Amino acid sequence: MPLSEDEQRILHQIEEQLQRDPGFGRTLHSAASGNRRMLAIAMAAAIACLVLTIALLSVSPYLSFVAFIGAVVASLFAERHARRLGEAGLSHLSETVRGRFGQQQRSRADD
Repeated sequence: MPLSEDEQRILHQIEEQLQRDPGFGRTLHSAASGNRRMLAIAMAAAIACLVLTIALLSVSPYLSFVAFIGAVVASLFAERHARRLGEAGLSHLSETVRGRFGQQQRSRADD
């Protein structure tokens, strides 16, 4: 569905404002790298807790259960950070596609 002229004008104003803000890209990049780091830490913790769960089975079932709960919690943190990274990646991809598609449409309209 094509955008109306008013919607296109508003979209162009938003794009111009975002291009003028030099710190905008840096804040997005630092947030994504922090999420990647936390995702890796959470995944490593989940794997370590699973190994600890198996190792503690011979010592105490209660300690093994505690390690298993730690693995579940670490997995939930990993899932949350993976979801945030996925959403950020999808929004960046859609913006890129929209930008390229919009440029192609503008060049066709100029011809």
